[in-house]
Amino acid sequence: MSETVPTTPVRVLHFVTGGFSGGATQVAIALVNAALHSERVQPLLVLRRKRRTDPKRIAELEQAGTPLAVVPGWSHAATIWSLVKLCRQFRPDVLVAHGFSEHLWGRYAGLLAHVPHLVHVEHNTRERYTAWRLQQSRWLAQRTDRIVGCSEGVRLRLLEMGMPAGRTIAIPNGIRLEPFADAEAHPFAQRVPGIVMVARYSKQKDHATLLRAVALLHDRGLQPPLLFAGGGKAAHRKPMEQLASQLGLSDQVHFLGLHRNVPDLLMRHQIAVLSTHYEGMPLALIEGMAAGCAVIGSAVPGVREVIDDGVDGRLVAESDPTALADALEALLRDPGSAARLGTAARAVAIERHSRELMNQRYEDLFLALASAPSPAKAGEGWGGVE
Repeated sequence: MSETVPTTPVRVLHFVTGGFSGGATQVAIALVNAALHSERVQPLLVLRRKRRTDPKRIAELEQAGTPLAVVPGWSHAATIWSLVKLCRQFRPDVLVAHGFSEHLWGRYAGLLAHVPHLVHVEHNTRERYTAWRLQQSRWLAQRTDRIVGCSEGVRLRLLEMGMPAGRTIAIPNGIRLEPFADAEAHPFAQRVPGIVMVARYSKQKDHATLLRAVALLHDRGLQPPLLFAGGGKAAHRKPMEQLASQLGLSDQVHFLGLHRNVPDLLMRHQIAVLSTHYEGMPLALIEGMAAGCAVIGSAVPGVREVIDDGVDGRLVAESDPTALADALEALLRDPGSAARLGTAARAVAIERHSRELMNQRYEDLFLALASAPSPAKAGEGWGGVE
């Protein structure tokens, strides 16, 4: 059966956590805002309220014209029921449920509200799946039109988890390139020979290994400034501040907290590092590339798909301070080689990781789904889920 082109805009509801700290929310907001400039998609952003949901961020989105609603997050039942009511009001053609565990509650609501097409977007290679939640995910996958990994590494992880191969695809995340338009006006040789890591403080990110690597550089006669930009819980930040003090780096390491102008920070420094234990598609690392920095990342899924080691950046073993120190030392002692890596990294970011390319791929997916008949979901109904 041939597909027909929708004659009215496709209504797309994006459901995601309202915590604002992860990439899932950033991507959902970007897709909604991009659709505002499209005649083919009518979007709605729905945030699940969390304890850390910042009312100021909600107000900023509303003032910017982002169409949004907030559903309660104090219980899964309250979340699902509120989202069902929103679906009945907005009548989406496609419901996109971003991230764990929102993709569970979002799709349950979509099924209850009889949304024609469901999409699950996974934003990380490692999530807190219990056996029961994995069983729910597999059941929902049989009733989901597409399961999207935000990188090839995430797609492969989804397949390992038992997601259906024929409906599991990868759409890489992208970033806004406009804030980095002046990168070439900051010649590499005139930048501060320092290190920037943009990441929230959490178990996922590995600030400690970078601190220990910089301590090793100190012993080798190198004392580059190290700047940490990012928010997160104090329970994760304070141990890093204590470790910097214990390593004798207090005068060398700067904890900036949330930084409102990350592009400028990156474009003023030579090296960007993402020391991490796991990733989906590391937006912060891609921003370092777009800024023309020489980038170093931990060789974990998600990062490995972004960096071609020795061509447009460096990959180092996870949780290995010596390997990271060696890579940093090589860049600091050979700024010419570092500059060439930075130039190559910027070219890759522009060619492969623009937000426009990400938006286009998602929009094409939504239109293709809406143009096709609503599929008969396997095992229609709730069979097997109590």
